[in-house]
Amino acid sequence: MSSCCAPRCSRLAPEEDAPVKHFTDLAQFSREQVLELLALAQRLQEHPEPQALAGKILGLVFMNPSLRTLASFQAGMARLGGSSFVITPGQGTWQLETRDGVIMDGAAAEHVKEGIPVLASYCDALGIRMFADGKDLAADIADGRFAQMAALAGKPVINLESAVNHPCQALADWKTLEDLKVPRRARFVLSWAQHPRALPLAVPAATAHMAALRGMELTILRPEEFALPAPIMARVHAAAELSGGSVRESTDRAEALEGAQVLYAKEWGCTQPYGDATADAAARHRYPDWCVRPDWFARAAPECHLMHCLPVRRNVAISDAVLDGAHSVVLRQAHNRLSAQMAVLYSLLKG
Repeated sequence: MSSCCAPRCSRLAPEEDAPVKHFTDLAQFSREQVLELLALAQRLQEHPEPQALAGKILGLVFMNPSLRTLASFQAGMARLGGSSFVITPGQGTWQLETRDGVIMDGAAAEHVKEGIPVLASYCDALGIRMFADGKDLAADIADGRFAQMAALAGKPVINLESAVNHPCQALADWKTLEDLKVPRRARFVLSWAQHPRALPLAVPAATAHMAALRGMELTILRPEEFALPAPIMARVHAAAELSGGSVRESTDRAEALEGAQVLYAKEWGCTQPYGDATADAAARHRYPDWCVRPDWFARAAPECHLMHCLPVRRNVAISDAVLDGAHSVVLRQAHNRLSAQMAVLYSLLKG
């Protein structure tokens, strides 16, 4: 498995001659390599190796809040015999500046150009969470701020969620589908859901790519104003072509959910236009009924599973009746974050 975490392109650290392995994008892997990683996750779940990473240290930099990603990586590292430290800039540590060429006369006392290399020198792998700004679509799709910090590390880097990607969540979701024995060609519906404000595109982009790479019949259900951007959809179509899956988009809920075996609900911001808070609020105000309720499953397959990455706004995105009902597997998804991330850590740091 050691080769599966190697980047497709050049090294992250310019001073090192060998490529640095990392886990920043599920697109690094073929479908077969993902299945190998999931097999490792299952093995570690069933047969723990409590000393596998003894003496190894994981650094975690959270520029944005977390619950499952933070806790599962710390727990996973501990279960493998390693240790970790967490940096949340501005909360017990200096605030970090990420912009180039800025005059640092504001709140940030340290730049990532110094901060990231220092932190990386204290650990064997570095996880970084850096959300989208949500203002400039092209800049967010380029994911430049995350790429800048990853390039400064010189150590294996793990994407804990960047502007348009969340490979750790996608890997755990794929494991959930395997655990539930959802057929490879099953109908998978990724549906936009309500939220009081615009949320990033990272999870819907990663989820759509995951389902396509698995080879599923993917339908992206959303109002017209919330269509995923063309560059994200291009990646999804490319993954489906590689795996033999299919991709389509729909605004018709009843038609999209016909025979669905998985309904993955997720909130994200308006993309037409992007970054305009007033237009976003007006758009989502037009769709008050996009809260997943029991009647959404009327035309779905009887065994249809409800997935969501969490956190979720109850009775805004998904009703209590669905979250607490038989269709929901959201807690299984969250549980699988631990074993999936243990597999990533094991592969990066032990091989």
